[in-house]
Amino acid sequence: MTITGKVYDIQGFSVQDGPGIRTTVFLKGCPLRCPWCHSPESQEFYTQLSWISMRCIGIDKCGKCLNVCPKGAIRQGTVIQHMVTKEDIRLIDIDRDLCDNCGACANVCYPDALYMCGTDYTVEELTEKLVRDKPFYDQSGGGVTISGGEALSQPEFTLTLLKSLKEKGIHTALDTTGFSGAKNIDAVLPYTDLFLYDLKHMRSDLHKQVIGVPNEIILENAKRIADAGGKMQVRIPVIPRFNDSEENIKETGEFCKTLGDAVTVIQLLPYHNLGVMKHQRISSNKKVAQAPVPSDEKIQSFKNILEEMGLKVTVH
Repeated sequence: MTITGKVYDIQGFSVQDGPGIRTTVFLKGCPLRCPWCHSPESQEFYTQLSWISMRCIGIDKCGKCLNVCPKGAIRQGTVIQHMVTKEDIRLIDIDRDLCDNCGACANVCYPDALYMCGTDYTVEELTEKLVRDKPFYDQSGGGVTISGGEALSQPEFTLTLLKSLKEKGIHTALDTTGFSGAKNIDAVLPYTDLFLYDLKHMRSDLHKQVIGVPNEIILENAKRIADAGGKMQVRIPVIPRFNDSEENIKETGEFCKTLGDAVTVIQLLPYHNLGVMKHQRISSNKKVAQAPVPSDEKIQSFKNILEEMGLKVTVH
């Protein structure tokens, strides 16, 4: 049986998702609903129509999408001033209740303002694509990182891809929320050289209230990886008014200490608002967190707290 997975992006020459030069594969689908999510297009499991308004040249110069939509979901929208040419152009408006993500409009949009987010790959197709950069991985100590969404929400595809990459002698990393069944963790452990592991809050009630799921499974799976001899970089997104208290940072640090040598480094990831624009691309009606970016002083204070606990810390 041919195993396929739905991928929404592949980023080459990445240096933020594990050691060395890497290629990061982003899979669609995630069970969490973080309000600050900087990749909202990763949440759903199906291919979605996306629209980047600044690429649109306007209905008067194009307008092909208006005629090809079988559902009549694309209509005339508002008039704006183009950011570059400064001329007035009339944009489109997408009725998301009518749109069925068929992709007909994206096929005729030559400025690529409309595009489909989510491509199906077989493991063989993706491995062939990823192995082309093996010389860069080998020279830099890099490899391939499988991310999401939540990659373990496509467990069979992720496992098979990891196996395929290891057969090619490629270093593997798995970027995960940790919210998955124990059997999925056990399955990928032998083929994952490094886990990039998110810890968002130590209080399960707040975790569920804000993100939609409790954190017990996440913490248990972190212990499971450590007990099995796995290695992880723990990532803490620092989100104002959610987890940016000294108490939570200390509790997170204490938990990381219980994992022993499994934790190679803790990465502090200050909140940014780049996800707001991406929500607009998919016309998401979900509530989007918008908050001030944490100050350098605050991030440094958290770094000092964790380092005083004997933990290695970096800021990204």
